[in-house]
Amino acid sequence: MPDLVVPPPAPLATIAPRTAAIVNLGCKVNQSEMEAAARLLREGGVALVDPEKPADLYLVNTCTVTSIADEKSRTAVRRARRANPDARLIVTGCSVQVDPAMYAHVDPAARLAGNDEKAALLAELAALVGAGAAGTTGDADEHEPLAAPLPTLSGVEAALPIDGIADDRVSVERTRAFVKVQDGCSFHCTYCIIPRARGEERSLTADAVLADVRRALAAGHREIVLTGINIGTYDGGWSERGARGSHAQSALTVAGLVRRLLDETDVERIRLSSIEPQHLDDDLLQAWVDGAPRTLPHLHLPLQSGDDGVLRRMGRRYVSREYARVVDRAREAIPGVAIHADVIAGFPSEDDAAFARSVAFIRSLDPAGLHVFRYSARPGTPATRMHGQVDERTKKARAAELLAVGADARAAFARRGLGTTTRVLMETRLHDGRWTGHAEDHVLVAVEPRPGDPDDLEHAILTVRRTAIDPELPDRVTGEIQSLDPAPRKPLATGGVHAR
Repeated sequence: MPDLVVPPPAPLATIAPRTAAIVNLGCKVNQSEMEAAARLLREGGVALVDPEKPADLYLVNTCTVTSIADEKSRTAVRRARRANPDARLIVTGCSVQVDPAMYAHVDPAARLAGNDEKAALLAELAALVGAGAAGTTGDADEHEPLAAPLPTLSGVEAALPIDGIADDRVSVERTRAFVKVQDGCSFHCTYCIIPRARGEERSLTADAVLADVRRALAAGHREIVLTGINIGTYDGGWSERGARGSHAQSALTVAGLVRRLLDETDVERIRLSSIEPQHLDDDLLQAWVDGAPRTLPHLHLPLQSGDDGVLRRMGRRYVSREYARVVDRAREAIPGVAIHADVIAGFPSEDDAAFARSVAFIRSLDPAGLHVFRYSARPGTPATRMHGQVDERTKKARAAELLAVGADARAAFARRGLGTTTRVLMETRLHDGRWTGHAEDHVLVAVEPRPGDPDDLEHAILTVRRTAIDPELPDRVTGEIQSLDPAPRKPLATGGVHAR
């Protein structure tokens, strides 16, 4: 393909759209940024429609974490253009940041905006629909967006879905909000393109995060999930680009941010989306213990491999015994905590013996669940030049084995909770009339409403005794309602991230 000259971004048209569709791929940070755009459009009176329906404006947020994510991103752009050839199409996100020329070829008429243009893009959207500065903070650069309340996806191993944000959908995401607190990463693991796509670490101020949490609570969300690309590097805004007030301010850690959220808001439930194991220090563990039961017994600690040689070649900052010590400390501090992990199958140099060691180590951890990814060569990363590249057939077979390990782990963790009492945030009604939601330890729980209970239990927090494994799903339990703490009925905007 000949080199393409990517034109400078043209400003959006001056006529406000009446309808818009948003398609999002990738991580929870991507999702939080697109919900910021959705919020601006809603505040400007723009109706959000299903991405398959005609719309005046399409916004596609891309992902580049794997080659599959890149292909899904390009497919999403083509699909959006086919849905309405005359729509204004904006393509943004990590894949555009890394390879804008590719997207100029896919759709020469699209407005391209890399990650470093997202803030300005949100400001343009706000001006276009007359939402003013609704998406900016008062103490930061004038174009810096707040992290918006974000719906979550159900399913531990649902990686890289295409998601649509629309006003005519009601889904589990209405009950919780993802709040972005940090962006970027400078760790440069040898397989990872995200530092190139996202840049170095930078944090939102605590005041910006608090404002976003309060917005989510006012909208009716009862659970907050703090998210970032490398959340353990959170420093309260010290590293953020642009004016941040007095340089005499002291850095604020994740633990300090959690304490402020607990002290200064009435948030009922807090989770962390993911944190590097070396960042789960004593101070954060103590903040989590002190904040219980509002801080939930659930941690996601990326592992990537259980073999020390593979970990070293990945550029990870720990070996297996150090990871295991972190897990032991977490379990000692937080009894019953659910530990979830990421793992990559088929990294270069992972031979059969290394894979067997990795599987054995993962089983020894007895995790509550796994996210499984096949290694994907990303352009410019050191891993692409390593000897011992693993063929696709082997990667698929190893990923399948790890997925089975993860499924067994989720089912075993669910069984261990039988007979205990937990508080469950109700999210959605099942086909048989039961309601389901996530317990404090992230286990899915299904309940049959009692006579006299409200017909609509969405947003309710139920005290439930876990009684049996659900015949329909081995990692979902059934329970008996002990008491009901319904949420106040607030005019929560319908719609949210919807997994296809």
